[in-house]
Amino acid sequence: MSRTVGTGGAQAAPPSPVRTPLRSPVRSPMRSPLRGTALHAGAWWVWALGLATAASRTTNVLLLAMLVGVAGYVVAARRTDAPWARSYGVFLKLGLVVIGIRLAFAVVLGSPIPGTHTVLTLPEVPLPHWAQGVRLGGRVTAEGLLFAFCDGLKLATLLVCVGAANALANPARLLKSLPGALYEAGVAVVVAMTFAPHLVADVQRLRAARRLRGRPDRGLKALLQVGLPVLEGALERSVALAAAMDARGYGRTARVPRAVRHTTSALTLGGLLGVCAGTYGLLADAGGGYGMPLLGAGLAAALAGLRLGGRRSVRTRYRPDRWGVRAWLVSASGAAVAALMIWAGTYAPGALHPPAVPLGAPELPVWPAVSVLVGLLPAFVAPAASREGAMTGGHRRAGGQRSLAAAAEGDPRPLPRPPLEGAPAFPEPGAGPRPPGRAQGSAPARAVGGPEHPGVAGPTPKEAP
Repeated sequence: MSRTVGTGGAQAAPPSPVRTPLRSPVRSPMRSPLRGTALHAGAWWVWALGLATAASRTTNVLLLAMLVGVAGYVVAARRTDAPWARSYGVFLKLGLVVIGIRLAFAVVLGSPIPGTHTVLTLPEVPLPHWAQGVRLGGRVTAEGLLFAFCDGLKLATLLVCVGAANALANPARLLKSLPGALYEAGVAVVVAMTFAPHLVADVQRLRAARRLRGRPDRGLKALLQVGLPVLEGALERSVALAAAMDARGYGRTARVPRAVRHTTSALTLGGLLGVCAGTYGLLADAGGGYGMPLLGAGLAAALAGLRLGGRRSVRTRYRPDRWGVRAWLVSASGAAVAALMIWAGTYAPGALHPPAVPLGAPELPVWPAVSVLVGLLPAFVAPAASREGAMTGGHRRAGGQRSLAAAAEGDPRPLPRPPLEGAPAFPEPGAGPRPPGRAQGSAPARAVGGPEHPGVAGPTPKEAP
């Protein structure tokens, strides 16, 4: 240590600063936990389309009921609290409406199935000779009603499968996974798909508000008074979405040579036609031989066209979703259900399509029923339901019920907000992290009042020297 001589005697020089090693950066607690745990949205759609394909291959009431039960169990086990997850009940009600309409047509217009068990007889309206084959009224048989019920249940099962995919898959994340050539069309489809869940949430919120105010929430008058705010909110969301998309540069395209554009159009159009023809062949009873080759060729041509068409789209992807092992298992379970049901049609066609005449109870085939149970695999291998709704603007249903109950009882206290994902929760004031040198019971530092230094900790004007 060096010393300096002056009027005051020997004086030590100031010590040199101590260098401390740099610490490793600490990860932010606000990091989203969904990136590594959420399932790919496309896997849910592959699984649901597999169940829908299996439903289209049978009219057995027991198998169709099992497919509806499998879809409902997976949705109940793995759906989140997001707004789009509440739309599954709407698809169930829509399926019941489809069954009712099909039965009404069978009663009014008759059924092509001859039967001997007459349920009721309606007055028949005579029709001109050019309307042969169509009748209004007449005899309604139990065999015709059973045939109409099975047909309507098949359509309802298809709707339930689509509703399950809509409730489990995040539409925004599904949009991120689309190829560049379908990005603009995907935006329109995803916006249309997300409109229905938000519409249902708006109707439920407005009906709850009317009940709290003591007004009726059912009837034509209530429907008209609820419909106007719902349409107004939908219009406001549409305008805000259009402005946000325009500000973010949606619709930009890059320059592509003309030959590449023509090749892309030919491959895409031919591939889509091949996919349509192959899908029709798979769904038809007599088209199983040419359906799969056409579907494979169409998919190959369509994928090549989409890859070339992606050059026109100028966009980036932030944290793209990965197709992991769980996504493969979920999609494979749906494809296995479809393949096993198609194969069952080759050795047990009578079990998949029981005749309506003579009238009798349907039998449950063992191996097709076991193949339907394969669709339960996502309920065990898919990641558990995360609080995705809290991060995307959705509210938990339990919190919403507590809010309505507190408001109905006249509780004036403000309701607590749900904590952010990843943020530390401090139940009491002063229980959080404290600066060094401050005791738990010490008073907090006061802030300087005034417009010059708002919120700066320090002494008050009376204590300032």
